[in-house]
Amino acid sequence: MTAHAIAHASTGTSRRARDVGTALAYWVPTVLVALNSVSGGIYDALRAPAAMAVFDHLGYPAYFATLLGIAKVLGGLALLLPVPRVLREWAYAGLTFDVVAASVSILAVGDSVGHIAIPVFVLALIQLSYRGWRRRI
Repeated sequence: MTAHAIAHASTGTSRRARDVGTALAYWVPTVLVALNSVSGGIYDALRAPAAMAVFDHLGYPAYFATLLGIAKVLGGLALLLPVPRVLREWAYAGLTFDVVAASVSILAVGDSVGHIAIPVFVLALIQLSYRGWRRRI
């Protein structure tokens, strides 16, 4: 095998490893965000008692749980399904608004900063997913 063939073969292996790494860097946070959004959205839309306790604590009306829940389900699905680019952009924006508003609401009612750990973590996953998606398009 010539030096050129060896260099070409190692570049191909390196490229495949990089492609797998790029795919994982996109799909892992995307699936986690979608699971969180869809499952939480169903929970909210159905007005589960624990979800309603949170909405009540934050001072939101009951109907807002249904509205937000449906939006979260649709947003999560838009990250996984083949949808137009603009729809996926709106899904990322909506899910970002959701977790930012959740963090602000938690702090506004006087809860400690520690209570925003989950929304901040989800925000980081949303941003990782978005950046991965932008690299792919």
